[in-house]
Amino acid sequence: MPLQLYLDLHSQPCRAVFIFAKITTIPFEYKSVDLSAGEQFGEEFGTVSILRKVPVLKDGDFILTESIAILQYLAAKHRTPDHWYPADLVKRARVNEYLSWQHTGLRAHGSRVFWFRGVLPVVTGTPVPKEKMDSALEDLNMSLKTFEEKFLQDRPFIIGEKISLADLVAIVETMQPVSTGLDVFEGRPTLSAWRDRVKKEIGSEVFDEAHKVVMNVDVLPQTFEKKGIPEFLKLRIMKMFN
Repeated sequence: MPLQLYLDLHSQPCRAVFIFAKITTIPFEYKSVDLSAGEQFGEEFGTVSILRKVPVLKDGDFILTESIAILQYLAAKHRTPDHWYPADLVKRARVNEYLSWQHTGLRAHGSRVFWFRGVLPVVTGTPVPKEKMDSALEDLNMSLKTFEEKFLQDRPFIIGEKISLADLVAIVETMQPVSTGLDVFEGRPTLSAWRDRVKKEIGSEVFDEAHKVVMNVDVLPQTFEKKGIPEFLKLRIMKMFN
């Protein structure tokens, strides 16, 4: 039986895992978990992960619940091309450096802007207060600046001439605020050129397949109208506004 991947492609980490498994031709069974409907809190998913988060990898009796750990596991077990997670100590350290930073950097700030622009106005019926939005955008811009100046610099990819897991994780995080209509690449030629190189390495078909769901964020009003708003989402929104 192929390994199972529990995913919701609205989620950046899920997209990274999905893309990596697809382009390295790792056999897997796609198990959809609809976060907006609260399926992660259902009894069935609870037997897979007590963390109630995606992505989750289930390989036989082995279960792994964090996206970076999943990517590293897939790269090692399936012996994917070395450039993804290099054996070279220095190159691997550079990949790990970015993967460690992004949790509180690009991922955190890109996600916040996504919620403020794409989700909260739909749920509450009112725009996010200007001061909160301005602060979120400022944090995102600083993260993008750090990404360009520290992690990318003048190299084609984060570790040099070859794409790695670091670039894959970075591109899905960068695309998250883009899905709300915010063009983070405008006025950033270095970032734009990097995006084009990453997309070419991944392949447009897989890249677009992975981002199809999140790029249709405009359908959220109809989704919530049809399904209702889960209680966990209401609580999360209240915390964001407080």
